[in-house]
Amino acid sequence: MSAHTGLSKSKLLLYRQCPRRLWLQIHRPELAEDSDAVERVMAAGTLVGEVARDLHRGGILIETGDLAGNIELTRQLLASQPDTPLFEATFAHDGVLVRADLLIPDGAGHRLAEVKSSTWVKPYHLDDAAIQTWVARGAGVAVTRVELAHINNRFVYPGGSNYQGLFTHADVTAEVTERIPRIAVWADGARQILRHGEPDIAPGAHCNDPFACPFAGYCDRQANPAGTATAEFPVDILPRHGGLADALREEGFHDLRQVPEERLQRDVHRKIWRITRAGRAEIADDGRQFARDLPWPRFYLDFETISFAVPRWPGTRPYQQIPFQFSCHVEPAPGQLMPQAFLRTDGSDPRRDFAEALLEATNPAWLADLGMADLPPGPILVYSIGFERGRVQELAAQFPDLAPALNAIAERMIDLLPITRAHYYHPGMRGSWSIKAVLPTLGADLDYEGMTVADGGMAQEAYLEMIDAGTSPERRETLRQGLLDYCALDTFALVRLVEFLARGEV
Repeated sequence: MSAHTGLSKSKLLLYRQCPRRLWLQIHRPELAEDSDAVERVMAAGTLVGEVARDLHRGGILIETGDLAGNIELTRQLLASQPDTPLFEATFAHDGVLVRADLLIPDGAGHRLAEVKSSTWVKPYHLDDAAIQTWVARGAGVAVTRVELAHINNRFVYPGGSNYQGLFTHADVTAEVTERIPRIAVWADGARQILRHGEPDIAPGAHCNDPFACPFAGYCDRQANPAGTATAEFPVDILPRHGGLADALREEGFHDLRQVPEERLQRDVHRKIWRITRAGRAEIADDGRQFARDLPWPRFYLDFETISFAVPRWPGTRPYQQIPFQFSCHVEPAPGQLMPQAFLRTDGSDPRRDFAEALLEATNPAWLADLGMADLPPGPILVYSIGFERGRVQELAAQFPDLAPALNAIAERMIDLLPITRAHYYHPGMRGSWSIKAVLPTLGADLDYEGMTVADGGMAQEAYLEMIDAGTSPERRETLRQGLLDYCALDTFALVRLVEFLARGEV
């Protein structure tokens, strides 16, 4: 079996997750439904790998454009330059091909380090490193130590492209050594799967562990072929069910409405079951009273943030959520809406300007120019308070001179999520109180369909494209307006939610 047609580390990891996934990847790749999130993770991983290589000066990247050429060049360099770090060193053993992220000289042998963009060692990383080690040793390399180089989330970027300290090198030699005897068995199992027809493996928890499988939609359709009724309200809609949905399916219950009430122990599950069976929404009087009692002026607030595995701006950490945009609908009196917004578009650190703009937008003093003097601060309404409050508190820690005012903003925040969860449910929400699940049930003029930016993931992608130096001015303006429209609709949706709760009618 050649390096071109044999197994690889990635294929063995697919087999470990699900043999059917490996079979489909090789024989029916056109059935995959890859998500944008996967592409973002891959792009982040590429940059992380480049930075890791930069930290090992004098190393050589193995890249000939041909796998057989990579194997030969690796062999030659190990023989002629044994004291030189190698990047993407390529080996084949027993029909399995691998490319090692970092191969670092270590006395009489080499340290093998796999670079990961996560902030801790995950179980599947150990399988990954074990496969790499087994193949490298089988190809004649004396691997003295095996490491997982993962992101150190306590690293604070000092600037100047200085990323010393970005990685933590975890010694996983013992864990890898324990796994190595199993790898030949995995390889044999994978070959057996690929030699025969598509394996019949039912969808289950493995479809998302350790990765979301791009063939999950196909497998679901195979499990529920045309002519087989699919549950309108599957038992999976029960939130945080802890395996209850799997148990119910095994008992023959597929639609939530079929489930006997005594099988549901949690109040929230009984609530969803009751309202789903009734087929009509419920709204409690307490929710109506809460919405009516909110004082004026009201400030409806939503943030958009970006995070980087490799920090971009000095003073920031890996994966720190950096706010680059907010929308704030100000309602000084019933029916009077005054949209406020901030969006940093030039790619520089947005935090200071964001904080100052936020203080101004949520300070009722500016309303004095409109003849609305002496207004109290008023509540700041958000949905899922931990996110916005957390970002404000981080800004307060970063800018001590603004801290008192920013902390005051955090204290004024009121979370509409628990209010909605406690007082409202509609069958169309299908077990979720996310704002995107709630909004379509309100009958309000809220529609994200067809927008340039239609969700948080798209907002991050749009921001990254907008600040890229290669983006044309015309495209940049399209993205800027799309981001403004999306964030503004998010806060306008909060306005409509409060109005809906205040009416108390479904």
